[in-house]
Amino acid sequence: MIEMSENTYPWIKFYPEGIPYEINPDAYPSLVDLIETGFRDYASQPAYTNMGKEISFSQLDRYSQHFAAYLQHMGLKAGDRIAIQMPNLIQYPIVMMGALRAGLVIVNTNPLYTPREMVHQFKDSGAKAIVILANFAANLEKIIADTGIEHVIITQVGDMLGFPKKLLVNTVVKYVRKMVPAYHISKAVSFGEALSIGAGSTYKRPHVSGLDLAFIQYTGGTTGVSKGAMLTHRNLIANVEATNEWLMSKMRNSDHTGQLVLATPLPLYHVFALTINGLCGIKWGALNVLIHNPRDIPGFVKELKKFRINIFPGLNTLFNGLLNNEDFKDVDFSGLKISIAGGMALQKIVAEKWEKVTGCPLVEGYGLSETSPVLSVNPLNGKHKPGTIGVPFPSTEMRILREDDTWANVGERGEICARGPQVMLGYFNRPDETAKVILEDESGRWFKTGDIGIQDEDGFFKIVDRKKDMILVSGFNVYPNEIEDVVAQCPGVLEVACVGMPDEKTGEMVKVFIVKKDPALSEEDVRAYCRQNLTGYKCPKKIEFRNELPKTNVGKILRRALRDEELAKQAK
Repeated sequence: MIEMSENTYPWIKFYPEGIPYEINPDAYPSLVDLIETGFRDYASQPAYTNMGKEISFSQLDRYSQHFAAYLQHMGLKAGDRIAIQMPNLIQYPIVMMGALRAGLVIVNTNPLYTPREMVHQFKDSGAKAIVILANFAANLEKIIADTGIEHVIITQVGDMLGFPKKLLVNTVVKYVRKMVPAYHISKAVSFGEALSIGAGSTYKRPHVSGLDLAFIQYTGGTTGVSKGAMLTHRNLIANVEATNEWLMSKMRNSDHTGQLVLATPLPLYHVFALTINGLCGIKWGALNVLIHNPRDIPGFVKELKKFRINIFPGLNTLFNGLLNNEDFKDVDFSGLKISIAGGMALQKIVAEKWEKVTGCPLVEGYGLSETSPVLSVNPLNGKHKPGTIGVPFPSTEMRILREDDTWANVGERGEICARGPQVMLGYFNRPDETAKVILEDESGRWFKTGDIGIQDEDGFFKIVDRKKDMILVSGFNVYPNEIEDVVAQCPGVLEVACVGMPDEKTGEMVKVFIVKKDPALSEEDVRAYCRQNLTGYKCPKKIEFRNELPKTNVGKILRRALRDEELAKQAK
């Protein structure tokens, strides 16, 4: 337990009234207990809605138990890993909750991953099964022989929409829009078939403890190879409990009545939405409005007009995109009480416009995959500080570490470190990488975030730089080493360096500097190669050819020199 006082932790005085300094990370024995409590308490209420289809908590209970029974029927055992690769569809919570109820460990996978990115994640995690949207199955076919995946369940976009809409949507997606490339995966089972087999099978509830793994959430590595953060049931429960106290303090003091309604534009495979929408949603008995394609801003706004949203988590680029849509101002914001920005820096102008249009302040928080994810957030009681990441969550301590591994004073720059019950066990099968981010001292076990920040006299934290060369594109981590490794394999490339540059829309963008081996090499050659091997947000937005790259006297390319040079050009 963290002993807190205003003398040691000045941020405590900014806690909204009624919020405890500490939460109980053992409030539920496991996420299975959290889920089943929600099913029991809110059985008759709608849990998720998407494309005009609602599913109640009782239906989610039944479908997820059928899916859990199917997983057990296949021979999967508690602790086995299952990958999920789909956008925000009703199938996701069924699969996620079913897998947890079967005692499995979930490996969330970005649906837009290329085959190269998929094979690493599946091999590294040791995934034995996967549930994948048919739109991406062709990529799976290319690499499945190189993985340990034994069981494949394939779903289509319209599978939970009911007849005849299911047939119509699946037909249009496949044959009219041609969004499902041809594939053949032997022994693959359809999602509907899996539920049907599960309905006829016996489900046996496994023993799951708080210290058991629940998710392996992949994030970038210092070497450019993504690594899996091991998140336990207790890690996630701790963040759910802290989030609940923080957000519900605002809701309890509002005029809201009835069921909570959450906007869910961020993908549930992302740890931010997973915790706030997926897990807190079931604790609150909330209705999640699933947005399966948030890039379609007109479609997104059209969907928002159908509901009276109460809580809206998102990121700067998403809020900015909505604000630039003419119809967004016509949405009913009378029920909006909480708007939270995470994943990337919140721009002041976006926050100001959001509050002007919606009447609801937009506050910024901070977290990482390794911390389940939230570490800090601005108070919701009007005491927030724009431009900061707020104050630490209940049961969470944050400090600034100098380069000599001593603790900094107020106002000094250093690496943001944190400890609390939401901090991961470590990186899956990577003790070397784990050792780089864990600091043990007499006060406890600290996680080193890699972000450079300061703590002000009130205890609010602010990020001022990044220790790593990581690039943050629309809330997603991009690691220069990975980009350089891919571009270096493009025929005609001699040398390459990758840096992040400021971008008005995405926060940062990827830029590469290339020395040619083949004079005929063109920008389009590089872009085409990147599209084949990198997810879209990782692909370079700008490409510059040079005769040489700046290097140290031992030959190491100086990324920072390139970035500083580019920033200086922009400043002129």
